[in-house]
Amino acid sequence: MARFRTLADLDVSGKRVLVRADLNVPMKDGRVTDDTRIRAALPTIENLIGRGARVIVLSHFGRPKGKVVPEMSLRPLIAPLAEALGKPVAFAEDCIGDKAQTAVSALSDGDVLLLENLRFHAGEEKNDPSFADALAQLADIYVNDAFSCAHRAHASTVGVANRLPSAAGLSMEAELNALEKALGSPRHPVAAVVGGAKVSTKIDVLTHLVSKVDDLIIGGGMANTFLAAQGIGVGKSLCEHDLTDTASKILKAAEVAGCHIHLPSDAVVAREFAAGAPSRTVAVTAVGADEMILDVGPRSISELKAVLAKARTLIWNGPLGAFEIEPFDAGTVALAREAAALTESGSLLSVAGGGDTVAALNHAGVADAFSHVSTAGGAFLEWMEGRELPGVKALEI
Repeated sequence: MARFRTLADLDVSGKRVLVRADLNVPMKDGRVTDDTRIRAALPTIENLIGRGARVIVLSHFGRPKGKVVPEMSLRPLIAPLAEALGKPVAFAEDCIGDKAQTAVSALSDGDVLLLENLRFHAGEEKNDPSFADALAQLADIYVNDAFSCAHRAHASTVGVANRLPSAAGLSMEAELNALEKALGSPRHPVAAVVGGAKVSTKIDVLTHLVSKVDDLIIGGGMANTFLAAQGIGVGKSLCEHDLTDTASKILKAAEVAGCHIHLPSDAVVAREFAAGAPSRTVAVTAVGADEMILDVGPRSISELKAVLAKARTLIWNGPLGAFEIEPFDAGTVALAREAAALTESGSLLSVAGGGDTVAALNHAGVADAFSHVSTAGGAFLEWMEGRELPGVKALEI
């Protein structure tokens, strides 16, 4: 793995440190409804203020598209961030220029300043050199602690990193180390669970993984497309029939690479997708023309548990079924709990990521038992596709 500086490599006492965090938190009526991302930023900020740094926090919020949109101000985050840190947080009404400079100049060692929304300036998303210069002028050191934004070549993720001594924050460091263990230099056998609704959104993920993992478990609606590619009728199930040729190519590529693809052997089917809808369990070859596959069946669960039992590394992205509605959550919950138990026993390193994945693991009550759960949706997916992430590349030394 490429090397990057960490907080331990920095002398920050008395220094102005720009920290790129991801504070793009869910809000309703001007109040934070989920502070997960705020809490994720705390270890890095606390580490820096504990060592006498003057911390300047950068973040975007929403999609103001280069214009000042009052409803997308970071001002409502001052109180929750201050409460989480247990100390006052100053605020600058702009992230560059005189207002930002004045606010930075007022900082003492150990103080924290939150700058206004980066995306109020068009130069942020364009990685405009003059905007990156203006940000860099505010500080002596740059720290990126926002892996969730690392797939974007923006001024605050790439431009500033190329202008100041740079390092990964604690969350970024933990993420990169976990991903390296999962795909960079993993313990074999390596298994991957890839679920979700559509093959079309994860073609690149599947194509990349067949050359990297020993066992690829395909679930959710996308499994139906693979079943259809093998000539199996899937009734009214969600299925991208126009991508069966693509699915066949992925199956052939896996065979050439020595990757074993696992598809459901039985399924829970119903005539409607609704809570409490009458359902039955059948072999995947016996799905009725008026039925839809909504979850994997008990035989499939048993077979997939056996795959995990021999694995030493697991990467998980996406549910196995329609986990939002009972009883179609059974497959996802059962396999997630098996992965958690194997992780806790020490036999499995488990890394999971993606929005639906986090929700599914929380639903199963096992998110905390996995080795690492990433909340970075797009960046995690691009990592699974084998792409270079600009915000990570910019930190390399």
